[in-house]
Amino acid sequence: MKSTAGSGYRKSLGWRIFNRLAQSADHRFGWHKLPTAVGLAVLTGVRNILRQRNLYDTEGLPAKDVAGVPPWRPEYATTRTPDGTYNDLSNPTMGRAGSRFGRNVPLDKAHLDRAALMDPNPRTVSRELMTRHEFQAVEGLNALVAAWLQFMIHDWFSHGPGPSGDIWEVPLVDDDPWPEHPMAIPKTPPDPTRPDAADGQPPSFVNTETHWWDGSSLYGTNLEHQQKVRSGTDGKLHIDVNSLLPRTSDRQTDPTQVPGWWLGLSVLTRLFLLEHNAICDRLKLEYPSWSDEDLFQRARLINAAVLAKIHTVEWTPAVISHPTTKVAMHANWYGLVGQRGTELFGRLSNSEVVSGIPGSETAHYGVPYSLTEEFTSVYRMHPLTPDDWTFRSATDDSVIEERSFHELTGPQAPDVEERISLNDLLYSFGRLHPGLVRLHNFPRDLQTFKRPDGRLADLAATDILRTRELGVPRYNEFRRLLHLQPATSFESLTDVPQWADEMRRVYNDDIEKVDLIVGMFAEPLPKGFGFSDTAFRIFIVMASRRLNSDRFFTSGYTPQVYTPVGMRWINETTMASVLLRHCPDLRPALLGLENAFTPFNPASA
Repeated sequence: MKSTAGSGYRKSLGWRIFNRLAQSADHRFGWHKLPTAVGLAVLTGVRNILRQRNLYDTEGLPAKDVAGVPPWRPEYATTRTPDGTYNDLSNPTMGRAGSRFGRNVPLDKAHLDRAALMDPNPRTVSRELMTRHEFQAVEGLNALVAAWLQFMIHDWFSHGPGPSGDIWEVPLVDDDPWPEHPMAIPKTPPDPTRPDAADGQPPSFVNTETHWWDGSSLYGTNLEHQQKVRSGTDGKLHIDVNSLLPRTSDRQTDPTQVPGWWLGLSVLTRLFLLEHNAICDRLKLEYPSWSDEDLFQRARLINAAVLAKIHTVEWTPAVISHPTTKVAMHANWYGLVGQRGTELFGRLSNSEVVSGIPGSETAHYGVPYSLTEEFTSVYRMHPLTPDDWTFRSATDDSVIEERSFHELTGPQAPDVEERISLNDLLYSFGRLHPGLVRLHNFPRDLQTFKRPDGRLADLAATDILRTRELGVPRYNEFRRLLHLQPATSFESLTDVPQWADEMRRVYNDDIEKVDLIVGMFAEPLPKGFGFSDTAFRIFIVMASRRLNSDRFFTSGYTPQVYTPVGMRWINETTMASVLLRHCPDLRPALLGLENAFTPFNPASA
């Protein structure tokens, strides 16, 4: 079974020499310690290698009862389908909702080791290494960073709820204050398309969302959901006159009943529902004869592209604010020609390096596109979330109220939104700092998280167990498979001596047992980074792949598909412009900021 990429991709002698030199420089010096131009060249070589050697397909594993593809309709040539089918016209099932996660490691390295599943105990790892004793803030960012990440994750992936009662039992020590012994952690739902597999075979799991960057968190992943969120008039989505999400008594369609729903997710959902409707208004002015369906489909395309652009050129450079990565992420969208050159001259080349990925040729690098289990694991960034939230007036910065995080979750979120305006909520997020993605910085309320169904969860212990269950290799093996040097000791793994001692004790002096999440949270961070360089390796390959493989960001990224008005809307939109379009009173708070994910200006009394 062929499972890896690189079929002809940059394998000429010249490229092989370049890639080898880039990897050598990365190992010897570290890309982030090199001058920007050299660092960019090194990252190009690193990405070449990752594209060649770290894309693995799971669709070739045994399968049964695979759902058929909806019949082709001509409009699919220029519109996204609700379930993600027909993005690739030659492989219409690629990336659809319900298809399998891929891998960034060889399939024979991705397996569930049942004997080691509780070694060391996930609850011990949570209590001894994750517990936040003092908030470690990222003072150069604002809390919209944390909200935005979960907003994107709800677009990208979910393993879905497991069968009721299908749990892992985590044994607890006698003095553990957890109310139930043993701790119950729900298992990840099994792959419904997979025949019963013998032990030792690579596991597979499915994504309940589409794998595409298509705004699933707003529009859903099936036609029934899409019809429920649409108003049926002028292409718009439902939102009430006070810019609040419609209340519903149907638990199945009530977002507050979804585990993980909280105020930040709700606020950004509201904001981009408003953005969708604003796009519809602009399109209707330009094309007054268009139907509700025409307006909806074009606005959906445009809004999804706005989300992808903001994440690529604003959120990511803010969170990994190193000079080299700032240039690299902008180059993903605009190429080395840059934004100004692209606006003036359009695409100068088919090359993604010269003119950016949007509008370039579609590329899968020899492997059908999917998000990967390793991608889902490195995005477990709960430490971004603060424990304590102060809500302020955007008019004079006065305190409206203070809440702990658990008071902002699930069914409690709408009550907060009815008391505090969207303007003041967004201002308050802009005035708070997120946390560093480090050890001893896990939110306390997420270690005792009460789900909407009333069950209690330690999400730190869950994250540890989940990566093991999904067959994601532990830290040192993960680094080897990504062509990085492994840690030779606990002291070499971290720059905090106390953490080295704690990890040695928890992992019984065995560096090879250190979990991926623990290692990533412990390792020294490159300058300006809010998360680890190890995690960044997955982003190097997957951040661009999400654009490269998507027809609507490559060959279909044209005025003929998006309309000339739509292309201008995308080009001119930033996170700040979205905020100001719907909350113009935030203008003083954003005045002079280069990036809306950095701290807002305080309002004057």
